[in-house]
Amino acid sequence: KMETRLKVLSVFKALHRTRMSVFKDDNRALAAARLKINEEFQKNKNETSDENIKKMIKMGSDVEAVLRQCVLQVEHVDENKLLLRPRESLLLENVPYCDQPRKKS
Repeated sequence: KMETRLKVLSVFKALHRTRMSVFKDDNRALAAARLKINEEFQKNKNETSDENIKKMIKMGSDVEAVLRQCVLQVEHVDENKLLLRPRESLLLENVPYCDQPRKKS
């Protein structure tokens, strides 16, 4: 029981840490994400089924991964202009496309 409780708390904290980095400097998005995370955990706090709890832990972990890997911050700077603010973790090395994959040496 304690182990499950620690996993739930770990997912809760991970979601909030990810929220803080993904929506950095966007108070409205930060508040909305905080509210949604807290609301979902509050709604399910009395769940007793181990199977359902495991499913919810998996769902929370998946949501955290999607937020961390797929969500980009974009800001309207002008009527027809957007400013993209990628996080450092999303930037990849620019490697030219090659039809023939390199052979591993």
